[in-house]
Amino acid sequence: MASREAAFTHAVSSAGVIHSVSRSCREGELSKCGCSKASRPKDMARDWIWGGCGDNIEYGYRFAKYFVDTRERDKNHRRGSRELGRMLMNLHNNEAGLRAVHNYAMVACKCHGVSGSCSLRTCWQQLPTFRDVGKRLKERYDGAVEVKFNKRGTKLIRRNKKFNKPTPEDLVYFEESPDYCNANPETGSRGTVGRECSKTSSGMDGCNLLCCGRGYNTFKRKVVERCKCKFKWCCYVECQTCERIEDVYICK
Repeated sequence: MASREAAFTHAVSSAGVIHSVSRSCREGELSKCGCSKASRPKDMARDWIWGGCGDNIEYGYRFAKYFVDTRERDKNHRRGSRELGRMLMNLHNNEAGLRAVHNYAMVACKCHGVSGSCSLRTCWQQLPTFRDVGKRLKERYDGAVEVKFNKRGTKLIRRNKKFNKPTPEDLVYFEESPDYCNANPETGSRGTVGRECSKTSSGMDGCNLLCCGRGYNTFKRKVVERCKCKFKWCCYVECQTCERIEDVYICK
């Protein structure tokens, strides 16, 4: 499927590659790369030192782009319109995932000086946290742009001109998402029947959304857990066993 879920999967996978390789370079785990050689930011204070061992995002980007794009181009496509469209879509979303990491590198600094006065700082290039990358890509997923072939059949363009043109950081798709509410072995969907949901949440885990309007059943569940733990000298922790009853909501 060339759905927005597939777009997100490709983007987050390529983001994972660049993030992992860039950090591994800095940690000395790879023989072909080391600390970042990024140039000093122009807006950095003059008396700050640029030269700490930063995450090598430049090498990570080159390696990840070659790795994820070559794999996509080397697939045994028959190069029909559907196969070509899927390849172009995947290449675009691979790039979006790479940029979600590369374009949001930060400058991290360590303070020096008497009693940590921070009169002097050593700074380096640092990756954004992968949690931040994931949040960014989730926003791109929510705003993904539906595309189609141009008249020549050579590239993808937005299907609805009322929306903005997709940038290299946006996700694109050209097939509607399958119905994930019901089980479908062809798409790999297991449906949501029997899924546990939250009665109070308004998010994706909430019963109203997750149960797809079918409603839910309520059960009581006994939970047994360790509680009232105390440290005993020396050296172990002694706990009691507590029981509680909680409500469980299961999609119909």
